[in-house]
Amino acid sequence: MADSNFIDYVKILCRSGKGGAGSRHFYRAKYIPKGGPDGGDGGKGGDIILKGNSHMWTLLPLRYRRHIFAQNGQSGSEGRSSGKNGEDVVIDVPCGTVVFDAETGQYICEVTYDGEEVVLLPGGRGGLGNWHFKSPTNRTPRYAQPGEPAQERTVILELKLLADVGLVGFPNAGKSTLLSSISAAKPKIADYPFTTMEPQLGIVPYRDNRSFVMADIPGIIEGASEGKGLGLRFLRHIERNAVLLFMIPADADDIKTQYDILLDELRKFNPQLMDKQRILAISKSDMLDDELKSAIATTLPEDIPYVFISAVTGEGLDKLKDILWGAVNDESNRIATPSITHRPLDGHHRLREEDELVIDSPRVNDEEELDEIFEHDWDAWDDNEFENDLEHEEK
Repeated sequence: MADSNFIDYVKILCRSGKGGAGSRHFYRAKYIPKGGPDGGDGGKGGDIILKGNSHMWTLLPLRYRRHIFAQNGQSGSEGRSSGKNGEDVVIDVPCGTVVFDAETGQYICEVTYDGEEVVLLPGGRGGLGNWHFKSPTNRTPRYAQPGEPAQERTVILELKLLADVGLVGFPNAGKSTLLSSISAAKPKIADYPFTTMEPQLGIVPYRDNRSFVMADIPGIIEGASEGKGLGLRFLRHIERNAVLLFMIPADADDIKTQYDILLDELRKFNPQLMDKQRILAISKSDMLDDELKSAIATTLPEDIPYVFISAVTGEGLDKLKDILWGAVNDESNRIATPSITHRPLDGHHRLREEDELVIDSPRVNDEEELDEIFEHDWDAWDDNEFENDLEHEEK
């Protein structure tokens, strides 16, 4: 998976810009020895902004951009001149990107549609100059506000594909074959397990130039919710689907038992998946005659609709499209953003190779930090030093 261009999980360090410090300058001009305070305000620090981009389908650009820092605001200056605001950093992400805190695993925000902008980390506000603090009783304020500090956070970005129908099934259940038969997608198809190593999207055409999107994920095995197989890594992609299509081959030993296993894995991964409408498709049904189909139908779950299909002969595909189209357009299956509860990232929902990556933020040396303190923190100067500065300026 390290060589794949499809990246749906990255861990990055973000830092917004800090606000510029206010100036404590006093106006000095010829024949005006005591012009009063005229220190300007500091500029605002840059924000870290996430922006949805419908032309992106992977988080690959962020895989090699582990540190994202916004620009700091500049300090104020004389003549009530405000410092320049720091430039914002806009990060383009695919639609369906969800952000979690890397330390606690708690959900932060998500980007769901093209052009949507979410401020991940706001920049610090600039400090006020000393001219804001003048008054009849305090005509020479010798202090100004420092800028607000920057915000720093390590976050995890997860991509959850936006599709109408999600395919769920064991390896070699015929999911990729079905997707290639009813759409223009060309997923890899072979006669060994885990042929699909990354999610695939296909646009399924329907009557009257209508269509819907179907997503295929790697096969799920028993124990996937505990980290076995590949299903755990890609189960996140069906959290955004309106309808779940369960696929079980006709040559399975017990179709109902396999369906219960798949359903239990989804429940353990995210209990909210139980609220989605489910449809059962019995694949490879070209091996069955009418008598066997009738016998199998008596053993199927009674709470979901089912259909016998064959991607090779085309049997039942039109009926399956009709059922899926009706389910997708059912108002009760519409996904509303506030109603989606993203499960927190615990030990089972993290990628070890990403979390073990060491992310160190660059630090300045002590001399630079000391210079910065005495440049912006006006409280570090005492009154005697300030009076000496004024005498030196007058001379």
